[in-house]
Amino acid sequence: MTASNPADRDPAPQLGGVPVHERLRAAAAALAPAVMARLVEQLPAYGALPSEQLRGEVTREVDRGIRAFTEVLRTGELPEETELARISESSARRADEGVPLEAVVGAYHFGAQECAAQVLAEARPGDLPDVLLIQRRLLDYLRLVSCAVAAGYVQERQAALGDEQVARQSLLSRLLEGGDPRTAADRAGLQLPPCYLILGITMGPHPDELLPGVNHAVAARRKLRRLRNELQRRTTGVPLSVLAGNGGLVLIPSDTPPGDLDGPARERLSRLLEHLGRACGAELLVAAAAAAPDAVADAARLVGEVREVAQAAGRGPGLYLLDDVLLEYQLSRPGPARDRLGALLAPLARRPELLDTLRAFLACGLDRRRAAARLQVHPNTVDYRLRRATELTGLDAARGTDQLTLRAALAAHDTARHGDPRSAATGPRRPYG
Repeated sequence: MTASNPADRDPAPQLGGVPVHERLRAAAAALAPAVMARLVEQLPAYGALPSEQLRGEVTREVDRGIRAFTEVLRTGELPEETELARISESSARRADEGVPLEAVVGAYHFGAQECAAQVLAEARPGDLPDVLLIQRRLLDYLRLVSCAVAAGYVQERQAALGDEQVARQSLLSRLLEGGDPRTAADRAGLQLPPCYLILGITMGPHPDELLPGVNHAVAARRKLRRLRNELQRRTTGVPLSVLAGNGGLVLIPSDTPPGDLDGPARERLSRLLEHLGRACGAELLVAAAAAAPDAVADAARLVGEVREVAQAAGRGPGLYLLDDVLLEYQLSRPGPARDRLGALLAPLARRPELLDTLRAFLACGLDRRRAAARLQVHPNTVDYRLRRATELTGLDAARGTDQLTLRAALAAHDTARHGDPRSAATGPRRPYG
C-alpha cells in the first residue's frame, strides 16, 4: 500500500498556495474537540461511554487519527502495518465493550470528513485538481482503515462468541448430566430459569435436500440456521441446543413453574413449533416436557424415549407429550407381554403393505376412505388388504374386541422393530450428544 518511489507520487495538495497538511496541523487543536462533539452527537454508542474514557482513550485515538490522515495528505502514503495493527487493537476493545461495528467505523469516517471539511472550506475554483487529489487520498485512507477496523472487531467478536458458546454448551452438558448447574450457569453469564421446556426434535428434509444436483449438506445447514434464528426470535432468554440437520435437543427457558404442558401452555408450544417448521421449511416431530433445572436430566431422557416411541409408532409431524403415546410407551418396555403382542403380527412380516393399511385404518378412526387417501390407494384396495390381514392373523380391525389388541400389537411390533427406545435415548446420560 506504500508508494515504491517518492518521485512517482503526486505532490502534496495545496489550497491557495498553502500545503493542506500544514493547514491541518495548524487546526489540529480545534479539530479533535470538533470530531469528539460530532461522535457524541451522532453516534449514541459513543455518547453512552464513560466520560473518563471519552476524555482519555477515545480523544487520544481521534487525535492520532487526525495526525495519521495529515501524514497521508503530506506524503501520499497510506498507514503502515504497525499503525493498522494499532487501529485493529483499538477496534477490538470497542467490540469487547459492546460498541456496534457501524459506530466504530463511523468514528473514523467522521474524523476524516471533519479534516477534509476543514481544509476544503478554503478551496477556490483554481484548486480543483488539488481538491480531487484530497478526495482520492481520503477515500484510499478510509478504505484501508475501515478494513483494519472490521478485522479487529470481527476477530474479537469471534473469540468472544467462541468462549460464550463453550460456556453455554458446558451448561447444557451439566443440565443433561444432572447435579447442580449453578456454577456452570454463572460461567455462562446466565441466570437459571424456574423451568426449562425440553424439546426433542426430529427434522424432516427440506425440499432442497431431495433435489438432485443440489449440495444436500449446504441445504441442511441452511435449514438448521433458519430454525435456530426463528427459535431465538420467538423465545425469551437464551435457548440451549445441540442440533444437527436431522434434529436434536433444545432447552427453552420459561418463567412459569414446572408443570404439565396442557391447555394454553401446549397451545403456545404448538404455535411455536408451527413457526419453526415454516421457517426451516421442514416437517418437525417434537417430543416435549417441562422440568426445573435440577430435573432436566430425567426429563430429557423421557423426551428422548417419547420421541423414539412416536417415530416407531409411525406418528406424523407434530407435538407429542407422554400422554399422547402412553400405550405405545408402556408397550415399548421390554418383557414377555410385548414379545407376545408383537408375535401376533408375525404372519404379516413379509407383507408391509398390510401392516401399513392396518395402521392407517386404525389411525383414521376406521374410515376406509380416509385411510385410502392417506395410503394413496383405492378404497377397495384397503378392503382387500384388511380382509387379507384378518385371514393371516385372525384379528379383524373392524371388530371392536380386536381393535385394542391390534393397536397394542402394532405398538409392540413397531417399538421392537426399532429397538428399545430407552437404550437409544439414555446412552451415557447424553440423549442427544
